[in-house]
Amino acid sequence: MTLEILTPDKKVYEGEATSVTLPGTLGFFEILNHHAPIVSTLEDGKITVRGGSGGKEEVYFIQGGVVEASNNKVIILAEGITAK
Repeated sequence: MTLEILTPDKKVYEGEATSVTLPGTLGFFEILNHHAPIVSTLEDGKITVRGGSGGKEEVYFIQGGVVEASNNKVIILAEGITAK
């Protein structure tokens, strides 16, 4: 699936991923390839991207936001973000 992580000032990540784990308002959840369409709010917490460049795991810490997944494309709009 294609994943984009955006903040108000910049694009933090753009590329392929096999899964992404997100801090939803009601708890952590995971989006996999060909996930059903979803829109969700996000809390402060950790995003884990797997299968990105080189098949490795990347971790980012966000300060809230929203996520939309549709047609095997995931877009995360985050308020603030730091990479681990």
